[in-house]
Amino acid sequence: MKNMKKKASIMLVVSIALMLLSSIVASLVQTNFGHVKMKHMYWETEEGMGISANLYVPDNATADTPAPAVVTSHGYLNNKEMQDINPVELARRGYVVLAVDQPGCGESDIGDYAGGHGSGFEFTAVYQGALEVSRLPYVDKTKIGVTGHSMGGMSSNWAVQADDASGEHIISAVLLNCQDAMYVEADTMGGLASLAGVGSPYKNNYGSRDVGIIACKYDEFFHQTLTDDGEILQAPYFMEKSYFAQSFLHFGTDPEGQDVREAGTIYHETIDGEDAIRVIYNPAQIHPWSHFSKRSAAATIEFFGEAFGYPVSIDNGSQIWQVKEAFNFVGLIGVIFFIISLATVLLYTKTFEELRAQDLAVAKKADKKSLKIYVLCAVITTIIGAVTYQPVVEFGKNVGFAEQPMIFGIALWAALNGILSIIVMIVSYKLNGANTDLVESGVKMPLKKLGKTILLALIVVIASYLCVFTADYFFMTDFRIWNVGMKIVNANTLRMAIFPHAFLFLIFYVAYSVSSNSFNFNQIGGKKSWVNNLILTLVTMAPIIILLAIQYGTYVSQGHMAWSDNNAPMNIAQLWAFLMIIPGASVIDRMLYKVSKNPYLAGIITGILVAIISCANTTSRLIG
Repeated sequence: MKNMKKKASIMLVVSIALMLLSSIVASLVQTNFGHVKMKHMYWETEEGMGISANLYVPDNATADTPAPAVVTSHGYLNNKEMQDINPVELARRGYVVLAVDQPGCGESDIGDYAGGHGSGFEFTAVYQGALEVSRLPYVDKTKIGVTGHSMGGMSSNWAVQADDASGEHIISAVLLNCQDAMYVEADTMGGLASLAGVGSPYKNNYGSRDVGIIACKYDEFFHQTLTDDGEILQAPYFMEKSYFAQSFLHFGTDPEGQDVREAGTIYHETIDGEDAIRVIYNPAQIHPWSHFSKRSAAATIEFFGEAFGYPVSIDNGSQIWQVKEAFNFVGLIGVIFFIISLATVLLYTKTFEELRAQDLAVAKKADKKSLKIYVLCAVITTIIGAVTYQPVVEFGKNVGFAEQPMIFGIALWAALNGILSIIVMIVSYKLNGANTDLVESGVKMPLKKLGKTILLALIVVIASYLCVFTADYFFMTDFRIWNVGMKIVNANTLRMAIFPHAFLFLIFYVAYSVSSNSFNFNQIGGKKSWVNNLILTLVTMAPIIILLAIQYGTYVSQGHMAWSDNNAPMNIAQLWAFLMIIPGASVIDRMLYKVSKNPYLAGIITGILVAIISCANTTSRLIG
């Protein structure tokens, strides 16, 4: 224990260095090493909706030499930072790029997703972004494109309709990423509305604009096909059997009797005296991977290069966004080290020294009876966790007061599993109580000590987010990997994170920390504690792994998902994030327990952090 303070102090310095290195390198990459200016934007639309965005301006874009512009959009339950591979790659190739937050996402105002659904109100960001870039003196007004992933693609379709209605076209190219085009006359927004329009005449809804689709082969939500006998085929059959795909590639005409066109080929036709293109890219990947994909990035680069030319010529396969993402991840690792080291250093201060253990916690010997009880409990909790996920999440999403329906549903499921874990611990203690000293293991503690534990946890959480805000203020970066990110939050998002979501997540993460450390910190898997922690982490993730394996294993092997009804694909897709969140929480739990023998400290820290991270990376709605 004597050397622990010194080690923690060194780790604290290293963690800060990692976050600083992450911010510097990520900033250099996203600004193309000083050749792209980047700034935050916020403006109010005609409807009174505040839109947040990041603007990227390459140094070739000037009033004398205006450059093409592309508005990029994320999908549902995401934010603009989750789409930053497109701004990074397009801006370094000389395009002005505006990456928008959809209403209810990121730092934009909350949209009326309940009362305004279908009206286009919640999809306004892409068109408003196009209007905004059209006013910039260094943008070529004849070369403005839009692209969006999933709901962002739907927003791009709505932008085309708004552009047509305006009478003055400013959008000349549209790339839909994991979203359907508007294929028929009755189609209003693309996406699932396409199947509803079956039987209506095929139509070119885009006129002379250049249009492309990134139709992932294993998309969970779009690119479906309705057969003549009424069967709905999922995305793997889109290019093979969908008349929609062929009609799109034939510029909105009936494909019957025409040549069969292929994915990856750019087709040209003269429309209203202008050359127009149509293309469908069909990478073998899933929906949420498409905004983190080299293949999708290459398709985006190729499409806008074909539509607008390349202001700066760089090969499509030469991509550097991966470097930014890698260092964003380095920063996330730095945050984890920062949490552990800061909490440990503070345990050596006079204020919090009573929370520190006299010696390091070590793994107990696991007897056969304890092992049998653990295995039995693990099987029971895994089955219950997997079986209850869909109904509990769906119930939570449909609660009228939920401002963030998806996160509320997941938090509700997490709380249920936390309560289940508490019941299991009680039963385990009754059956094998001789092996667990509730005071020595930290389960029982005085209220004063618990109060200091809560205070220390709050200080660590606040300090961690001060690092996030510092990175954003000085470097316009955050700490993330794929769809898990620590990003800045506004007061409204923070309020939603604290109540009700933090209360629900705390039930799970505190129970998880108590279970892993006070009851199961033993030699299951050997004498090395990291093996024990790995086993416990995998068991905790077992329901998630099982659901993902069944869903996507079935999809790849049989061409359809195991669960495709209603909102099941959306619910299952959210689980990918927790394959990264839970291991991170496990590391924090074990490291802090070793030095404190206090399972509540790490549980409170991780519960609050997961609530903030989850609420900052989802979609909020107006209620009432």
